[in-house]
Amino acid sequence: LLSMMLVFFMHAGFSLLEAGTVRFKNTQNILTKNLFVVCAGFLCWYVFGYAFAFGAVEDPNKFSGGFGFFMNEFWADKSKFRFWLFQGAFCATGA
Repeated sequence: LLSMMLVFFMHAGFSLLEAGTVRFKNTQNILTKNLFVVCAGFLCWYVFGYAFAFGAVEDPNKFSGGFGFFMNEFWADKSKFRFWLFQGAFCATGA
């Protein structure tokens, strides 16, 4: 979880960097855009990102996975939540 928090706070650093490169009147717009990107990144990761990246099926596809949409059956194995959150932080930071 510490690693996830460090990766997630990279986005805060990117926001400060972008806020420092624009005029004062545009700072609020940049920070709002960055907040929207983080929210959209995690939402897309929740809906289909994890399933495409790590959703192994019995008959694998060379392009993407097909299991785990909307965190399907995550309650069976609680250790998946940490992995999902860590990878989601990378998804949101890279978006």
